[in-house]
Amino acid sequence: MADTWKTRTKLVHEGSRRSQYGEMAEAIFLTQGFAYDSAEQAEARFIQSGPDEFIYARYGNPTTRMFEERIAALEGTEDAFATASGMAAVNGALTSMLRSGDHVVSARALFGSCLYILEDVLTRYGVRVTFVDGADLDQWRAAVTPDTKAVFFESMSNPTLELVDIAAVSQIAHEVGALVIVDNVFATPIFSRAVDQGADVVVYSTTKHIDGQGRALGGVICGSRDFVRKVAEPYLKHTGAAMSPFTSWIMLNGMATLDLRCRAMADSALAIATALQGHAKVTRMIYPGLSSHPQHKLAMRQIGSGGTMVAFDIAGGKEAAFRFMNALQIAKISNNLGDAKTIATHPATTTHQRLPDDQKARLGITPGLIRLSVGLEDAGDLIDDLLRGLAAA
Repeated sequence: MADTWKTRTKLVHEGSRRSQYGEMAEAIFLTQGFAYDSAEQAEARFIQSGPDEFIYARYGNPTTRMFEERIAALEGTEDAFATASGMAAVNGALTSMLRSGDHVVSARALFGSCLYILEDVLTRYGVRVTFVDGADLDQWRAAVTPDTKAVFFESMSNPTLELVDIAAVSQIAHEVGALVIVDNVFATPIFSRAVDQGADVVVYSTTKHIDGQGRALGGVICGSRDFVRKVAEPYLKHTGAAMSPFTSWIMLNGMATLDLRCRAMADSALAIATALQGHAKVTRMIYPGLSSHPQHKLAMRQIGSGGTMVAFDIAGGKEAAFRFMNALQIAKISNNLGDAKTIATHPATTTHQRLPDDQKARLGITPGLIRLSVGLEDAGDLIDDLLRGLAAA
């Protein structure tokens, strides 16, 4: 029956487990260990655990398992492993499968911590990494070779919202047997169809839209059962990346409203982008939901929405961008995203500040660039707030 459920039904019910008390809300199994009826049962469980048999919270937990099954059902994968943060998920997905001498091709436009894993961590252990411009399919074709083990990219890049054609890059990678690993945070699990378009593994920072209220760090790796349990899980459980049961409970509760929140945020994002494009102090508007965006058709085909994020350049560089941010009354200055509260970020001095200036310029991270994570406030109020900021810029 669950196979026929629509998205909102899955977000409320999928993976639910009830104790003997028949509780309505998902229970928090706040325990690090589990007792066995006998020594023989303990021995058997360590040899092979069943689907509802647990050993240690670092290996698995009933609350966390509810979350894993729910997000896997939503994403359309066979299984999932929940992690302590989004970066634990990115690191786990890549490091668990790669060995010295392996080759990875990655899009160049990435979150700063993702770049660190690829540029500093993996190369430290002998993994060869080639970077390409994610939107340029010819560069992907030239970089992917028979030795390539994996390709990695953000389906919508942070912070300039550049899209990578998942179907096309997946075809290129699969022709040589490479695994396709997609960081899908900006697309959200609601607008995502990454697996249908060829992705093998999808990672999320659940800190973002899935929690959606700025409460807890978390991440998740979604993929085939073989990848999740035979490749990722051994690495993750032995290196301590497991999600806390309390965090899992927060994520489960966040998922109940995920569809409603993401669609409301995307509607407001489109309204904001439409209102601000052409403003005298906005020199560049970046929102894939606008027909003027160069990748608008790809965005509509790939996620069917412009998403919940807007980016724009303010005339006058860093000084004007700071005046804009400091004049905001509703939107908050922070470096998170996917929150119920609208958040304004200056990537050049925060999330991407460690990048050299020439790399920032190449990625379009200018001194005047603002990344706006649109929240759940009234769209009209947000537009008034942003216009107030632009007047101060």
